[in-house]
Amino acid sequence: MGEPFLLQMKNIGKSYYGTQVLQDINLSLKPGEIHAIVGENGAGKSTLMNILFGMEVIHSTGGYEGEVLVDGKKEEIESPQRAMELGIGMVHQEFMLLPNFTITENIKLNRENLKPSFLSRVFGEKTKLLNFPQMNSDSRKALDKLDIDIEEYVMVAGLPVGYMQLTEIAREIDKTNVKVIVFDEPTAVLAESEADRLLEAMKKIADEGIAILFITHRLDEVLAISDNITVLRDGSLVATKSVDETDVNQIAELMVGRKIEKMVHGEERSFKGETALKTENLVVHMPGEKVNGVDLEVRKGEFFGIGGLAGQGKVGVANGIMGLYPGRGKVWINGKQLELNNPSKSMAQGLAYVSEDRRGVGLLLDSSIELNIVITSLHNQNKFLKNFGIIRLLDNKGIHEHALKMIKDLDIRCTGPGQFVKRLSGGNQQKVCIARALTMEPDILFVSEPTRGIDVGAKRLVLETLVRLNEELEMTIIMTSSELGELRSVCDRIAIVSEGKIAGILRPGDPDKDFGLLMGGKRKRRGA
Repeated sequence: MGEPFLLQMKNIGKSYYGTQVLQDINLSLKPGEIHAIVGENGAGKSTLMNILFGMEVIHSTGGYEGEVLVDGKKEEIESPQRAMELGIGMVHQEFMLLPNFTITENIKLNRENLKPSFLSRVFGEKTKLLNFPQMNSDSRKALDKLDIDIEEYVMVAGLPVGYMQLTEIAREIDKTNVKVIVFDEPTAVLAESEADRLLEAMKKIADEGIAILFITHRLDEVLAISDNITVLRDGSLVATKSVDETDVNQIAELMVGRKIEKMVHGEERSFKGETALKTENLVVHMPGEKVNGVDLEVRKGEFFGIGGLAGQGKVGVANGIMGLYPGRGKVWINGKQLELNNPSKSMAQGLAYVSEDRRGVGLLLDSSIELNIVITSLHNQNKFLKNFGIIRLLDNKGIHEHALKMIKDLDIRCTGPGQFVKRLSGGNQQKVCIARALTMEPDILFVSEPTRGIDVGAKRLVLETLVRLNEELEMTIIMTSSELGELRSVCDRIAIVSEGKIAGILRPGDPDKDFGLLMGGKRKRRGA
């Protein structure tokens, strides 16, 4: 009889407001096992871990289906506190450290060792003192297990990111009852040498009988240290494989394999004419999406895609070219060099942009639909104005008629052009952003996550609209999306961004495994 399971998640399902994001997920974990969970953005990895860790977002949206068993006993994990009581810990991708406290203080936070004082004998527990010698000793043991040669009394502020990550791990293994540790993209911010060190630390933890759930997009790391691998795709369990019975090509193909519904172009198009956009060593300092030197060339009339996993830099490319975040390098638009860090210059050279952050930078929420649609062209192109000598007035009739046309073309569900944008659904707010960009009649249209927050029917309408603009007006479109299937359905070529650089450029019909390999950190330039 085999070793009993430490953790089991059975028939897990989860829906948000009628949208099924997880369906019949089964996962089993034994003591000392390193079990990798891989998949594209939106595959369901984070939601599954939120269920395991009892995050409030799960329970405030109706809970979940299925059951979680710890040591064979069904448990209701209604909060992170309950998860920790059961021995489940998590090392987050974003550091959860207090920079102005020492390593020891961070490791022992909320689990401080106390010692009696003179006052505590009279006034009780609240007047006990911190037992720093014991806390330092415990922290030292945890750090030694990870071979961290740094004093436990050092302040966290100013530490290299590798040491910060290891401090997070030390905090988890210092817990006396820890059984399972979830590592959420732990190497995403680390240099190669730091990542190697972290992987060795994970092996040591597993050798002590602590099970590890390892979420990562780096397939080489998965195969280097994992015992088993679970692949999720579109909220479903695709396969669970022993590392001995698979390879990087198979895992890559399982991650992204799907039927591609081609919406455009019938036959594969090839562009050899004039260059619409060219970048040379483009660097963009966008928090969480830093671009580290992108060389790109897009031809006139091309529908070009930019894809990749979250946090790898894909979103930063358009934001840098549009001047919304500090950038350097060289960019040419239709052969003319663009002045970076100046949004007005970008728009003057025929660029328009639909931001992924529609509420933050895309919309005037307390203004009408029609004003939102025309505001950028009004200020930057002097459209929708009537000139009476030195006096210029708004062309209210023209604005209204144009807004009505955009509302019809994009099927914006509203009461009329005068409705305030804040009263629209998220999907319809996104359509208003697209209408605003199209009103500028750009030569090159950047669209970032254009279908985020839009229902399935509306997604198709938006994509068909972009395709029509590309084909009928020969507009060059550069679309950034987390949905690889979406990119493959409309684009002529797709650049995959990994670690801030172009990992490779593929055609939509290239094998699934090629996309998976590039997204998994295997750089192989093709189709450029």
